[in-house]
Amino acid sequence: MLLALDIGNTNTVLGLFEDEVLVHDWRIRTEVNMTIDEYAITLRSLFAVHGIELDRVTDVIISCVVPPVLNATERFCQKYFGTSPLVVGPGIKTGMPILYDNPREVGADRIVNAVAAFELRKDAVIVVDFGTATTFDFISERGEYMGGVISPGIMISCEALFQKASKLPRVEIFARPPSILAKNTISSMNAGIVFGYAGLVEGIISRIKKEVERPMHVIATGGLAALIASECPMIDQVDEYLTLNGLRIIFDRNKVRRAP
Repeated sequence: MLLALDIGNTNTVLGLFEDEVLVHDWRIRTEVNMTIDEYAITLRSLFAVHGIELDRVTDVIISCVVPPVLNATERFCQKYFGTSPLVVGPGIKTGMPILYDNPREVGADRIVNAVAAFELRKDAVIVVDFGTATTFDFISERGEYMGGVISPGIMISCEALFQKASKLPRVEIFARPPSILAKNTISSMNAGIVFGYAGLVEGIISRIKKEVERPMHVIATGGLAALIASECPMIDQVDEYLTLNGLRIIFDRNKVRRAP
């Protein structure tokens, strides 16, 4: 079985594949100081819920934007899975030209999403990933990564509001606000966060489409994608497994190179 790990600044998403089928997935907090044995305890517990032993994993692929975590994760894979993971980065075969001033600057998760989205659509596409930061990536109809936008994520924006406006309470974002004209402080904040962020997303997508001068499909992924997409008619599709499937695709494109 293939274990795919997408290590983000806030959360780590894990997916277990049997051939091309995603059979299980989990989301845990990213812990910078977790030891390799603590990784083993965590994964063994997650696997045990579904009656899976760690030794069922034969291969691992990792996308990581938190460098301090990567070394421990690689050593964990070597100790408990007996394999060195494939790490998405320079030198990895993605099948996608990266038309960026410095391709090494593009986050691994953004490339993985781009590969998955183009494989899905086979045409020009925009990917919006709602993570710690919200990223917008444009892939051409020829399957080229053309660049994109990085903006503060929803929770980062919320934290700034909570910290700088001391009289405002903390609010949790779970559902669509009932109205833009709220009648209390918490509802007002919720409306501002959700509808305001939806406006940001629509504005950036609109500018990308105007600059490239063509219609295109828009795919959203990430933790709050479904909530924001419900307020953004420009988002055509939500795919919560886009990154995991992108990791599986990239692993398949590198299998021959990794064969003994």
